[in-house]
Amino acid sequence: MYDVVCFSHLRWQFVFQRPQHLLTRFGRERRVLYVEEPIYSDQAPHLSCHQGAAGVEVLTPVLRHGMSAAEAERVQTALVKQALVERTVKQYVLWFYTPMALPLALGLEPLAIVYDCMDELSAFKDASLELVRLERTLIAAADVVFTGGYSLYEAKREQHPNMHPFPSSVDVAHFSAARGAREDPADQAPFPSPRFGFCGVIDERMDLALLDGVALARPDFSFVLVGPVAKIERHELPVRPNLHYLGAKSYAELPAYIGGWNVGIMPFAKNAATEFISPTKTPEYLAAGKPVVSTSITDVVRTYGVRGLCRIADTVDAFVVACERALLEEHSKHRLERVDEVLASMSWDQTWKKMADLVEAATRADWRRRGLAARVHGSAFAGQAAASWWSSSHSSGLEAASRRAWRSRPAQVRGVRRSLAVPNRHVAPASTSTSASPSPPPPPSGRRSR
Repeated sequence: MYDVVCFSHLRWQFVFQRPQHLLTRFGRERRVLYVEEPIYSDQAPHLSCHQGAAGVEVLTPVLRHGMSAAEAERVQTALVKQALVERTVKQYVLWFYTPMALPLALGLEPLAIVYDCMDELSAFKDASLELVRLERTLIAAADVVFTGGYSLYEAKREQHPNMHPFPSSVDVAHFSAARGAREDPADQAPFPSPRFGFCGVIDERMDLALLDGVALARPDFSFVLVGPVAKIERHELPVRPNLHYLGAKSYAELPAYIGGWNVGIMPFAKNAATEFISPTKTPEYLAAGKPVVSTSITDVVRTYGVRGLCRIADTVDAFVVACERALLEEHSKHRLERVDEVLASMSWDQTWKKMADLVEAATRADWRRRGLAARVHGSAFAGQAAASWWSSSHSSGLEAASRRAWRSRPAQVRGVRRSLAVPNRHVAPASTSTSASPSPPPPPSGRRSR
């Protein structure tokens, strides 16, 4: 049985979301090593290790202040390799959430490479300029690629023949607890009803002007925002008597907070950072029994809006009206029946099982047993890619190194890897049929599918 070695840009303890849902399920049957981005201190370089969940060990590289980028990469690579040796991890899959970690894995020899592309990271605030180039290389090296939504899949599907959309899923049992009567959390109890709540990271994806305008238009509505503030300053948040920021809460606490709301809201901005998102909170609000109001995020409109499970509004006036109408359907039995019918096929258990089957198929692919001696991250690629990566004069970086590495490989290897970059020239093995992935719902009338 293989283990999973995951490289992620998200701290395990930050917010319980897609990586945690999937990897805790892997951790029930195999070891998972979750490698975070480094932190810096005055201590000697080492790995800080702790248990993230049953079967999941979180490894955080601790580096010295002042390290050069090249030294930081070299030290992290050595620390990861040492961790695998010490834990006798020999048969494993590499699972990436961030392409920026690709250089750290160049010397490793996994059974398969998985890229779970949950967001268009290059569109986020403060994204590295190298992220797009590294992502192309990671996709070319991967055996299977997952996307966090349908619109993201449609934008990238021509880059890899074994790519599958897996939008946000939900733990219905966890959030449906919010439907029952429960004691209001102490910091939320003072706010008068009706309450309109948001849970999640508050960052550049939030339409702060919309939030401010809606709160100003309806001073009798309480707006409760649960979650950490990231990549924006606290002083940028709108301040109104009916706007309440409660900070980060644990995953276990969320049903209690949502249970005290009347409507769940998603006032996302329409910008590059939100173009391809598939918010996890949509099915979570619905599982909690709450009506939902959102701006016109593509995946939200296509999956929930066209089914009448979410009201869509982009302006202050329209959002206020949508909130008012959502209040009227809060206790609709018919609405809840439709919600439960849709969510029945959207559990994290089901999503994880489909993804795990695709990963298992990738580890057993026939072509891998026909002499694939050099991998994109193997020794032939490593020296060329690393030299290109750190050279100040290079123009095409890891992509050029990849091409040189391809040319140095056996003919059957070049054929397999070349097929990853040329659409419609590769027929996936029957065991990795795209039938394991759900089909995207049709776009709403008059709206182009991206």
